[in-house]
Parts: sequence; structure tokens; C-alpha cells
Amino acid sequence: MRHGSNLNPPNRFESTIIEPDLEQLEWDDEYLSQPRRIEYLDDHSKSIVTENDSPDLNFRYSVNPYRGCAHGCSYCYARPFHEYLGYNAGLDFETKIMIKRDAPRLFRDFLSRSDWVPELIAFSGITDCYQPAEREFKLTRQCLEVASEANQPIGIVTKNALVVRDLELLTSMARRLLVHVSLSITTLDPQLAREMEPRTSIPAARLRAIRELSAAGVPVKVMVSPIIAGLNDHEVPEILKAAKEAGAMSASYILLRLPLTVKPVFEEWLERTQPARKERVLSRIRQTRDGKLNNSEFGSRQRGTGEIAEQIGSLFNVFCGKLELDRRLPALDYEQFKPPVTGKGQQWLF
Repeated sequence: MRHGSNLNPPNRFESTIIEPDLEQLEWDDEYLSQPRRIEYLDDHSKSIVTENDSPDLNFRYSVNPYRGCAHGCSYCYARPFHEYLGYNAGLDFETKIMIKRDAPRLFRDFLSRSDWVPELIAFSGITDCYQPAEREFKLTRQCLEVASEANQPIGIVTKNALVVRDLELLTSMARRLLVHVSLSITTLDPQLAREMEPRTSIPAARLRAIRELSAAGVPVKVMVSPIIAGLNDHEVPEILKAAKEAGAMSASYILLRLPLTVKPVFEEWLERTQPARKERVLSRIRQTRDGKLNNSEFGSRQRGTGEIAEQIGSLFNVFCGKLELDRRLPALDYEQFKPPVTGKGQQWLF
């Protein structure tokens, strides 16, 4: 099993760091070559809907049935959030997955609040709601069923073709103008995708998901995210063209940034899988971030600054215009909302 990270970087909130002593082992010792198995751990959160006030995001509320993500993407901005749980942003993030078993009930309770004024709720704001855990636990599916019952508009962001498992439900919601789906495609190169995003769907499967969703009447956006200067930026035109041919109605992008412990994880990944490109990629990233590898300022953190960032933005915009992907998805309908019945729901056994 591949990992996006081979590191256990220190948790910035912990005062004590434990380091294994491997000096007595040979480089090819079986201990060092064993992959970490994925563990599913119960998360007893008392709420499921998170609120943010970021001006860079097009949603205020989000639902995350899982914390941590087995996709193992080397660049994932969500990695540092695992440190709040006492884990690290490297291997722990992609192998210790927190499961919010009460997510459907908590979501139902939230939508039943007397003070809830319906607006878009994103699935997911942090980690992928269709990551591998969803095959077993079906928490995203159950939360979507609650949203459908309440006529609550939803925006889904994923890079996993598992989303088409729920095609019938999404089609029903789309007919009522209750759902948008955004599929993230970072590369059309299956080998690069397997190295960079080791346990998510291959590019061809994501394009197939766009095709199936679009054919069923579900509005779909392609997200070229993240664009990594010097690594996948040259693929922007072909990704947009392939997504358009598959039926995508709109497109957006985000430029890579490397906050906190994402930086050492991504640098280690580059050294391990892309050694010949490493220095060029890091240099070009710095040229889009005022000489650094990260810029957290609102207004520029998604797009970067400088000549290279402007060239990437111009390239993206030109091809979006040519392909008519510079449109908005159809407006969602918030007038149909009705609070769901509390205390209702299927019983799932795990």
C-alpha cells in the first residue's frame, strides 16, 4: 500500500517527541518496508456542521463525516488539522481515520433547529467525504439522505469516483435544484496521480464520474486543484478539455500552498518520487508565494502572486473561456427547505 507521506513529523502542539531508534536495522529490513495499516477510530464529536468566515471560500457551513483521509494526497492542506487530535500530519493523517458514526443524527438535529436559515452546506470542507472509509460506513450517504428529506441544498467536493454510487439520490436532488458536485482532477497522468494521490480514483475514473453525473442531470464543476507550478501546470488545457468533453459545466482552480506540516510532507514526497523535479518545483512555488512556500493571506492564498501565478491564471482563464467553462452552475433553490423529522433515521450496524 502506497503512502503520500513516509514521515511522522512532530506534532507542533506536543512537548514530547518520540523517535524510533532504527540504527540497528538494515535499509531493506522488513520492519522498514512494511506499510502502515489504516485504523478507523470513533470520533464522538457533539456537532457535525462547521462554520467558517473565510472570504476565500464560497460556503459558510460544511459537514465532515471523517477526520483524516486515506487518500494520502501528499499536498493536502488538511493534514495539520490532525495535530489537534494528538496525531501527526504525516502517516497518522492518512492511516488514523476518525469516524463520526453519529453524523446523520447530528446533521438531522442541526437542520431541525428553529434558527436555521437554509444556505449552502458543503460536503466536505476539510477531508474528502467519499474517501475509502465511505464504502464501509456510508455516513456521507446517510447525511445526503437527511439533506434530501429536508430539501437542504448541498455542494459536494471530492476526487473519488465513489460519488456515482449515490447517483440515484443525487439525480433526485438535482431535479429539485438541491445539489452541485465538484470533481477535483490534478493530472491526467495515471502514474503521477498514483504517486501523488495514492489511494484515490485514477483520472480516467474521475472523468467517467463527471460523464455519468452530467448525463443524469447533476451539475458538475471540475476543480483543477491544486495546480503545482513546475509539476502539473502544463496540463491545465488538457484537463479542462477532457472535463468539458465529459460534461463539466464549470471550472475553477487553486494554486498549491504548503502551510505548516504540509511543507515537510510534500518536500519528502518530492525527494522520494520526483527527485529530478524537486528543486525546480520548489523554486517555482516560491516564485508564486513571495519567496516562501506558503502565503496564508486572504485574497492571495488561493491564487498566489507574481509572474508565474499570473501566467497560470491567464492560461486557465483563456481555456475556460474557449471551452465555455467560465460559467456558474445553476442556482440552488433554498425556498423548498423543510426541517427534517427528528428522531428518524435508519439503523446501521458496523
